[in-house]
Amino acid sequence: MLVRLRVLPSSGVLSVPQFAPAVYSVVAIFLWGAADFAGGYGSRRANAFVLTAFSHLCAFVLMFTIALAHHAAFPVGWSIVWALAAGASGGFSLAIFYRALASGQMGVTAPVAALVGAAIPTLVDIALEGRPGRWTVCGFVLAIVAIWLITRPEPETPETADAGDKKESSGRPSGVGMAALSGVGFAGFYLCIHQATGSPLAIASVSRVGSFTATAIAVLATRAPLALDRPRLRLGMLAGFLDISAGALFIYASQRGRLDEAVVLTSLYPAVTVLLARLVLKEHFSRWKFIGLLTALAAVPMIAAG
Repeated sequence: MLVRLRVLPSSGVLSVPQFAPAVYSVVAIFLWGAADFAGGYGSRRANAFVLTAFSHLCAFVLMFTIALAHHAAFPVGWSIVWALAAGASGGFSLAIFYRALASGQMGVTAPVAALVGAAIPTLVDIALEGRPGRWTVCGFVLAIVAIWLITRPEPETPETADAGDKKESSGRPSGVGMAALSGVGFAGFYLCIHQATGSPLAIASVSRVGSFTATAIAVLATRAPLALDRPRLRLGMLAGFLDISAGALFIYASQRGRLDEAVVLTSLYPAVTVLLARLVLKEHFSRWKFIGLLTALAAVPMIAAG
């Protein structure tokens, strides 16, 4: 890693940039990846909105308690509105994402959501600050290739039939459309939460009020059964705790560093989800889909590199 040194005008002392934002983002990768696996796995035998609403409630209780214990500075004024909007966007999208993970292969749907979620904030940054660099352009090209490889129809083979690959009537992997839609919501979370000021612990807890409200409305609107068995309760609680912990780390990283860098780093979380799906669920990947997955993961850090 290249370390840039600069001379402070007042003292002539060399200053090394703090690495805390990058470290926090990397830790968030593992927490978000594990949270998505737990939530997606739990949604296979439960209503995604019910499980996600319960998950958000558990997350709020945890983070609100921690924020109070640390006497965290809660957001005020428009920061509250931005935090609630971020929570509503991210929380509702998380339920859709869990449904996408449950209905299709996690190793296919997770990278699609990450790519969309990382690309939109970068496009906003391009609109505000000008033309992207060549690495960003290369990243978009790789992203297009990756999405095509992941979603391309493939002929049925005995191996894929035995592995239980889930496909839509068009022959494309199930859940890809929902994953892309959830990625749009994740981008909304990134953009809105960056506008809120205050302690990361407090902002994260306030955002979960918006998350729970959005998913609770969805539960009421769809009249989904509220029953969750004990394994789903445990998975929902685990997903909530991991998700909000990662969210607080992301907020810290975006406050102390650049938003695009925090978004790009944390968008590598599908690597953890894919690894867990391969190890725990023994998910099968065709050669071309595996290449598409690697291409997608390679495209994420390049998208905002320019």
